[in-house]
Amino acid sequence: MRYLIIFLFLLGTDSMFCQNLTAEQVLDKAIAYHDPNGNWGKLKEKLHITMNYPDGRKRHSIIDVDLPKNYFKLTATTDDKTIEQLLDGNTCTLKLNGSTEISDEDIKANRLTCERARMMKNYYLYLYGLPMKLKDKGTHLDPVVQTRSFKGKQYNVLKVTYDAEVGDDTWYFYFDPETNAMEVYQFYHDESKNDGEYILLSDMETIGSIKMPKIRAWYYNKDDKHLGTDILSAAK
Repeated sequence: MRYLIIFLFLLGTDSMFCQNLTAEQVLDKAIAYHDPNGNWGKLKEKLHITMNYPDGRKRHSIIDVDLPKNYFKLTATTDDKTIEQLLDGNTCTLKLNGSTEISDEDIKANRLTCERARMMKNYYLYLYGLPMKLKDKGTHLDPVVQTRSFKGKQYNVLKVTYDAEVGDDTWYFYFDPETNAMEVYQFYHDESKNDGEYILLSDMETIGSIKMPKIRAWYYNKDDKHLGTDILSAAK
């Protein structure tokens, strides 16, 4: 009985210690898990992403990124259509099926603009750069570490908001309290309306020594409707 009491005391002490972690400490532990060598800012890789939609459609994307050189190229293929968006420093190049000669009709139908290319760059680098991107300027980390149960599992949860010029959504990031791995993220446009989406992350793909979620399954917050699942792999 004496040893059981000591064990329970130590277990409770460990639990209290976890609960007393600051938001910055939780984030630092998560970054140490996902990017142990601090390589995110030096990333130079090619990523393959296959998006599978519930209706059977697929979209295959290749992302070629060189962060030190500010180079980003997204090539997305759906059926017989391939869209290429290239940002090389201040240079923007857009192609449809290999050609830069694109009709106004096709530009409108495929939203082929440099502004959208920059948006796609920010989108992919943000999501695959998590949780490291939570250190970026304009990001506001709520100091309170929440403990939440999600899909039957307990998580350490960080709430994040942003400067207006960065984004106006509210995000929540769910970390395994033992491994510090990021396993869920969730965002709301207006939390009072339960809008937005949550994304379940599973498996890990190691790319440039960075552990990135291999599988991401997207759902609506309001009704749990499945929007699609994307699968990441490194270039062979």
